[in-house]
Amino acid sequence: MSDNEGDQGPKSTFSTYMAEGDQLYHKGEYVKAIESYSTALILQPDDKNCLVARSKCYVKMGDSDNALRDAEASLKEDKEFFKGLYQKAEALYTMGDFEFALVFYHRGHKLRPELQEFRLGIQKAQEAIDNSVGSPSSVKLENKGDLSFFHKADEVKKGRPKGLIHPLRREMRQQNKKTPKSEKTAKQLLGELYSDKEYLEKLLKDEDLVKGKMRGGERLQDLILNCITYLDTRTEFWRQQKPIYARERDRKLMQQKWNKTRQNPPSDPTRFVLKSLEEIDAALTAGNAESSLKKAQEVLKSVQCWSEEVVPNKKEVLGNLHSCIGNALIDLGKMDRALDNHQKDLDLARQCKLPEAKSRALDNVGRVYARIGKFPQAIDAWEEKIPLACGGLERTWLFHEIGRCYLELKRHTEARDYGVRSLAVADEIADEKWQLNACVLVAQSEMKLGNFKSGVAHFERALDRAKVLQDDPARDAIQKALREARQRL
Repeated sequence: MSDNEGDQGPKSTFSTYMAEGDQLYHKGEYVKAIESYSTALILQPDDKNCLVARSKCYVKMGDSDNALRDAEASLKEDKEFFKGLYQKAEALYTMGDFEFALVFYHRGHKLRPELQEFRLGIQKAQEAIDNSVGSPSSVKLENKGDLSFFHKADEVKKGRPKGLIHPLRREMRQQNKKTPKSEKTAKQLLGELYSDKEYLEKLLKDEDLVKGKMRGGERLQDLILNCITYLDTRTEFWRQQKPIYARERDRKLMQQKWNKTRQNPPSDPTRFVLKSLEEIDAALTAGNAESSLKKAQEVLKSVQCWSEEVVPNKKEVLGNLHSCIGNALIDLGKMDRALDNHQKDLDLARQCKLPEAKSRALDNVGRVYARIGKFPQAIDAWEEKIPLACGGLERTWLFHEIGRCYLELKRHTEARDYGVRSLAVADEIADEKWQLNACVLVAQSEMKLGNFKSGVAHFERALDRAKVLQDDPARDAIQKALREARQRL
């Protein structure tokens, strides 16, 4: 959608570009996602959630500088914006600034102690610091040995003319000093990139080639050295995070732990399940859908192996876990699998006659159908949910979403009727945001039906709400729609 914007400017809405960016991010298409977020930021330059989203893309691409710049921009107006704090910590961590990252992980944890992402951040930053410099308890200073070595080294440094050693020869000498053991470690850490590193090192040995220049005037030697330096930095970065042997050991221990857990339930299964659900939800809230999904799938496998004597409400727990898996898959853009899990949650809720679980499952099934453009199915799910909706906020949201689906299907009378119902509930609970949303829905429907006077009236009321809420993008969009509506009176 953002490929043909060019000089004409954005052609769609902020929320559309945000949704497009989110979908591309979950597909791993980070360059395209950045384009979508950048277009969205043209419409709302200071939107902090969009800045965080673009920062996450930069982190994935290894562009730590831009990632940090966006994270800091998201904190410009609100220094306690927890998503911005977390993203700044992540950017600093990927840059190798573990100490500063630790500071911001701690700052976020102090503000939102219930989020596990900050706790995990503190842990990994501390481990990275310990792995790179060693923990204080492991360092022993001893006053022995011949200290004259250091004086001699200083004298050599003072007496040696600068630039005596050719940089190319120095680099080749350093390459020759590498031990087989360190090369093996680098190969494990870099993976597929190791063959690229070997190729670059071969190029470096071709003295005729490295004397050449790029079209822009940059020397090939400098370009190759920069690439090798970057790969060496990545190698050291991953080594600092945790040595390979430690990662392999931890992975084996974790696998043994989970195998044991599946066969032998913990002493307090209820507490285990509740704690796990909290961790799953915390990871998803912090934007780590992959971690949330992995945890939910592991717990699901464990609970499936337990008897109903161990977990009396086993089906209810399984439904909860399928719901968590479905929500994580929605965030990852895997809609078919998300729908399958939410449908399993709905089937279990119906079997066990659990109204709250049924309401939750219908809500999520409708969301998936709406996201993939199957509006009739979304309407069916949400209309079945209406008698189960609790509280004014849930009802005004539900009526609004059903109305939006009818509007997409060009069934404007039904869209208007649901918009009116949404507005009535929003008035009851005095929720200005949903008053705005419902007024816009009614206005759009009335304009399509040819009821221009009613459409203008609802746009005017929506404009008042936008001003009260100080929602400048909404105000600008409504003013534009209102001008067009008044021309048709």
